[in-house]
Amino acid sequence: MATTSRRTTSRAARRPEAVAAAHVPQRPLDLLAAVRDMMLIRLFEQETERQYKRARIGGYCHLAIGQEAATVGAVAALRPEDKLLTSYRSHGFALARGTSPEAVMAELFGRKDGCAAGRGGSMHLLDPARGYLGGWGIVAGQLPIATGVALAAVKRGEKVAVLCELGDGAVNMGAWHEALNLAAIWRLPVVFTVFNNGYGMGTSVEQSSAEPEVYKRAAAFRMPGERVDGQDVEDVYAAADALLSRAREQRQPAVLEVMTYRLRGHSVADAGTAYRTREEVAEWADQRDPIALATAKLLDAGVAQDELDRVAREAQAAVDAAVAFAEASPMPSADTLAEFVYGDPRSGEQFARMAPGAPAGEAAIVAQLQEAS
Repeated sequence: MATTSRRTTSRAARRPEAVAAAHVPQRPLDLLAAVRDMMLIRLFEQETERQYKRARIGGYCHLAIGQEAATVGAVAALRPEDKLLTSYRSHGFALARGTSPEAVMAELFGRKDGCAAGRGGSMHLLDPARGYLGGWGIVAGQLPIATGVALAAVKRGEKVAVLCELGDGAVNMGAWHEALNLAAIWRLPVVFTVFNNGYGMGTSVEQSSAEPEVYKRAAAFRMPGERVDGQDVEDVYAAADALLSRAREQRQPAVLEVMTYRLRGHSVADAGTAYRTREEVAEWADQRDPIALATAKLLDAGVAQDELDRVAREAQAAVDAAVAFAEASPMPSADTLAEFVYGDPRSGEQFARMAPGAPAGEAAIVAQLQEAS
């Protein structure tokens, strides 16, 4: 009987094959501002890792160190009225969208002043006022939601675009096919942006996907698909800007595959060395670090090193202030345990007649917490 072998592809630190069109952004990217955001995200995540290992952050914690250009480039292409939905690797998205470092760090600490009032933690950041409709913890769970958000915008006659970020591991879920199929049938203004960092947890894309070049899957739904170098913030911005503009103006859905790399493991609990070599990680860190690449462009353009040093110092000061803010923020009161659970506008009247959470028996839990405190 004939046998077949899986094709293997090196994850060497190289630019992806050029398959995206040469886009000219409608608005030029402020590269210095982009580097400022990238530095803030990098330093914030490094501090998050330290705080998590000190047991000051609970639950799961997924870092995107190494993916800053992908995050900042994509978010910079959004307009204020656009909507953003992401996977659970969400710290950088909240910061890039304008959520304060204090509110994000307080959320990681589970504190009252967090952007989700201490309810979401690392995996479920959100900022509806800025159009960020959340990090979603269920793999591919955000795709149908993003499609629904785009449909709602069309029904309301709003000229907005929806950016739905997902990881490469989500493209093999049923929700991927369902969401893209409906987006294509109804011509919805949503850009499904796949951050392909090569590994779904510890399984490489080549091992898990019959078609590992994810952007090609867009053809099955008769929508545009492009791949871009995710370590080049300007390339990401140009491609995202073009596709989001087309979605906004022409209701054209699309797939954007952003080739990037995480320098940490899947989560803080994963060393990231069981399924990839230390040499591979070091090669990406040394040759394709997105901040180093963008900084080199600024230096070539005449920006002084002193200016870049100042930006780095300001970013570090913002992170330090965020930790201090989170430490000082109070824990949510046990009396508020059942708040934000129900969306019924009359839920306040219901709660006025009973203890918080009574419908599901949480009243006893609240009482125990009150006694313990």
